[in-house]
Parts: sequence; structure tokens; C-alpha cells
Amino acid sequence: MSTGTTTPHEPPCRIRALHTADTVTVYQAYAPSLGLPAARDGRFPATWKRDRMTWIKPSFLWMMYRCGWATKADQETVLAIEITREGFDRALRRACLSHYVPGLHADRDAWQRALRHSPARVQWDPERDLRLKPLGHRSLQLGLSGEMARAYADEWTVAIRDVTPLARKIHALVRAGDDRSARALLPDERPYPAPEEALAHLR
Repeated sequence: MSTGTTTPHEPPCRIRALHTADTVTVYQAYAPSLGLPAARDGRFPATWKRDRMTWIKPSFLWMMYRCGWATKADQETVLAIEITREGFDRALRRACLSHYVPGLHADRDAWQRALRHSPARVQWDPERDLRLKPLGHRSLQLGLSGEMARAYADEWTVAIRDVTPLARKIHALVRAGDDRSARALLPDERPYPAPEEALAHLR
């Protein structure tokens, strides 16, 4: 249940993700016309816009909040995209926070210069519970543009799965009040061991 405060064992900002020794899973939601071919072929189709910023989310429940359990227009197909940890960590190293933080940035102008020249950006958004209420700790959103977006689509992607049926099943259990069964189906998102130097400028 949402408490509105940071859970004692959770730091204010942390990357939590389903990951292996070599890969990390992130989530995106698309219209079926793009999402279904991507899942079928295991790669993003040519129609995927590689010249635009794309946001990836390691948190399944935050993705459910964003897409309304796969009910929002053009977000009816939820994809689990398994990418290389090497690529993910590279994006973190080259990312800039999407907002200015006094003390972390020398001044607002320095932050704006970094933002303009960075191919990736980071937002820390409140994590969500099963009812999509905000929790007191935050999870990562990673925006990729330019070279990073192209690398994500064409180099880092290892596998793409359509997890829309899973989203609908969990949602049905939540609506039925069976939180225990719903929680048991959630991806096993654990703290992600990002290199410390990759995060030092992002917290």
C-alpha cells in the first residue's frame, strides 16, 4: 500500500530492474501496429522513429501507471525489451538530469549546456504500488536520443516480448482484490548494480 513516505530500506532514488549478468529489461508501450511487429520479430521495425527521444522504464508498475494497464490510446501493447547492460550503463554515464538541481550542477546555465549536449537524460519518478498510487521512493526513467536511441533500437536490443497479457492478468487480479496473487506475477525487479560513477551525477 502507498505510504507517501520513503520506505525505511529504500533510498530516495534507486534503479530497480529485472536483470541478468548481461542484460536489463525495460518497458515501453506502443500502438499494436508497432508493438506487435516488434514483439514478433524481436527488433524494432523500420517505422520506429530513431530520430526522436524515446523513454525507457525499468519499473513494470510505473509503466502500468503510464499506459493505464495498456488501455490508453497508442499504448495498448506493452513490450518488455531486454537490452545489454553495457548499453544501459553507457547511457547512464552520458545522461544528464532532466531538471536543474542546485549543488549538483554548478549553475542553471551549466545544467542547460549539459542537457543540450547529452544524448540521454534521466528522470526520477515516484514508484507505484499495485493500485498505481505513488510511493515515497523513486524509480528511473531514461530518455534516449540521437546516437543513443539508434543504438538502443539496433544494437543493444537482445529480445522483445509482448507482456500485454501479463499486464491484463495482473490488473484483473488487482480489481478482484487479490493483491497477493497479483504481486506474485510481477517481474522480479531487484536493485540494479549500476557502476557508481555512472550514477554520481544523476542523484
